[in-house]
Amino acid sequence: MILKQPFLIILALFVWSCSGADSGTHSNVVKTGAQVLIESHLDELSNKKIGLVMNLTARLQGVHVLDTLMSRGVNVTALYAPEHGFRGNFSDGELIQDGVEAEYGLPVYSLYGETKIPTGAMLENIDILLFDMQDVGARFYTYNTTMKNVIEAAAVHGKEVWILDRPNPVGGEYVSGWVIEDEFTSMVGSHPIPVAHGLTLGELALMGIGEGWYRNADDARVKVIKMEGWNRTMLWPDTGLPWIPPSPNLPTFEHAHVYLGTCFIEGINVSEGRGTDDPFLTIGGPDLVIPINRLQNLAQTYHLNIDTLQFTPVSIPGKSRYPKFEDERLNGISIKTTSEFSEPVEFGLKLLEILKAENPQIIARKHLYLLAGTAKIDSTQYDFKWGESFDRYLQQREKYLLY
Repeated sequence: MILKQPFLIILALFVWSCSGADSGTHSNVVKTGAQVLIESHLDELSNKKIGLVMNLTARLQGVHVLDTLMSRGVNVTALYAPEHGFRGNFSDGELIQDGVEAEYGLPVYSLYGETKIPTGAMLENIDILLFDMQDVGARFYTYNTTMKNVIEAAAVHGKEVWILDRPNPVGGEYVSGWVIEDEFTSMVGSHPIPVAHGLTLGELALMGIGEGWYRNADDARVKVIKMEGWNRTMLWPDTGLPWIPPSPNLPTFEHAHVYLGTCFIEGINVSEGRGTDDPFLTIGGPDLVIPINRLQNLAQTYHLNIDTLQFTPVSIPGKSRYPKFEDERLNGISIKTTSEFSEPVEFGLKLLEILKAENPQIIARKHLYLLAGTAKIDSTQYDFKWGESFDRYLQQREKYLLY
């Protein structure tokens, strides 16, 4: 036990040096903000107390950024855990408790439990917060709300926040969906942005401050450590970066890509595939009518493949506890994308439209409106005219684009 921490530090240094991090040789097309921080900004952290708002995706060449910073002698004094936890071992929606990090004995403060906004006591022993989490480009993905909460709290308590930027997996040009309406603001929708926002988290932070979306925005001290090599046309496979699941139910980029549309299924009494190996690519329900001809025509329009299947959701610890219709045999569909697939939000809404038309037993839950950000999702037919607020958003965001 005494040797464990020094061994990890030596291992982190070894892996980092073998990866070519200091020699300037990289197999990846894109350097993340975390990598740029390690290579070019570590001296700025000298004599500072550092807090980390991170999860499993905060990795460089397979090593967690925490381990890399500790190996470089950075004075990390506190950790902050978003949904899924600091090391990513909690299920979707599972509340997280404060605790102590096993390897270094650092305090871990939950930002996804009874407290979602850092308190003064939680920030007392830090000077700078480093925020590093992989987003998926969706407004309803909770990491952007955690970022907002952290920036607002840091502004109140006089702390700096550095955003270590990472790619938007679906690119920086894809923007789609309704802009959220005020009455539907929640943890899955805290910014007035479309469903697919087309920003990196660094850009979104700057926009939130610049547009006055954050409380105490004038006092916010935010620095974005930009990526190198990323451009807005890149989808995840173009980046050269390994996919690290940003949450347990998005094991591949394909799952995350389709998730921007099939996440709406969470808001109705139909399974979105949690409790299977292919969540968000598997949709079904008891006695669900599957109009396969209509769905295959839909698949052809959106450049993917849809087949029928039967499946049984089961509870999977650390991934999906108590999924919908647990242990029931369901009628459903499986979804597979092609390289031409590019419009997940529209696809997800058309899928919802077709299923509702054939299955009058489908009912909407409150969560559906929080995901959509509007009651317009009640429509029986979608025309994908997102409205004036969408057009205004496209104009507003231009001045915050970093790439």
